Amino acid sequence: MTATNTTAKPDSPDSPDSPDSPNAGGPAAKSRYTILDQPKLGIKGVLGKWETLLALLFLLAFVTNGMLLEHFLDPYNLADGTFNFSEKALIALPMALLIICREIDISVAGILALSSVAMGLAMNAGFPPASLLFVALATGVACGTLNGVLVTRFGLPAIVVTIGTVSLFRGLASVVLGDKAFTGYPQVMTDWGQGYFFDFIPREFVILLVFAAIFAFVLHATRWGRRIYAIGNNPIAARFSGIEVDRYRMVLFMLTGAMAGLAAFLLTGRIGSTRPNIAMGWELEVITMVILGGVSIAGGAGTIGGVMLAVLTLGTVTYGLSMANIPGIYMTIVIGLLLLVTIALPRLLRGKKVAK
Repeated sequence: MTATNTTAKPDSPDSPDSPDSPNAGGPAAKSRYTILDQPKLGIKGVLGKWETLLALLFLLAFVTNGMLLEHFLDPYNLADGTFNFSEKALIALPMALLIICREIDISVAGILALSSVAMGLAMNAGFPPASLLFVALATGVACGTLNGVLVTRFGLPAIVVTIGTVSLFRGLASVVLGDKAFTGYPQVMTDWGQGYFFDFIPREFVILLVFAAIFAFVLHATRWGRRIYAIGNNPIAARFSGIEVDRYRMVLFMLTGAMAGLAAFLLTGRIGSTRPNIAMGWELEVITMVILGGVSIAGGAGTIGGVMLAVLTLGTVTYGLSMANIPGIYMTIVIGLLLLVTIALPRLLRGKKVAK
């Protein structure tokens, strides 16, 4: 939902149109509130938007990598670079809705690992290859349902619940796997995890674009999306206005689990195996994509467009670092710094001081 800049301003009691005036209640009586028009978005407004800043940051990273790295601008290299972030971005889309709704799911990497293990068990049990996607989705939905029940039915904080369940899910995956790994997945998973459309565009990236369009439509153009913003801005007021707050939260947890299951299907097909350390630490990168994309950690604000710009920016930076043979540990440092700066920068720009 686009942020509404309308303001409700009560009329003066001395006004002829005031409810206290003698003319109140007549045929020309007006509401006691005046809704101001939304101001036009000028150049200053466009430049001041977070998405504009992200677009400029993306261009800066793209141009810098193109100047410093010899093969960065090769079209095939750029296309292959999307493999680095497509699965994470698929999880970032529902995570954005959760955070807008004042919730969070730290367990997404654990859900992904457990979904991948479930596919390995199903494959060894003789399940048909086409059913493995549904095994991953069902496992993800089950994990998301557990998170949702604990948060909505028992009133537990989402961050505490999902910190616990990430250990639970990854622990279960490690117990099943031990020091082994599932390999030998069917060709259909390889086709979707490593395949291309027209021998050029990775299938994973196309799937990401399709889901980004769906999430953007739902969040910005439907009543369902407007209610998510309403819950994020004031859950108590949303509940009193008739919105079933817990039902929306429950659905979002289940949706996040399902998208983690889809990411597990694509990632397992891409790397061709399930190992105990699969997707280790992904929750940090997913949350960084969402927060860097302008989604308020306090809820009630953010756009899918901003999240996608953050995905492309982070993908460009990390792919450039990998082409420059920078070790992965330094990429983790960069992502951690970006997350801290993104959270602190809006507060610093507003000039607000933290109460001591």
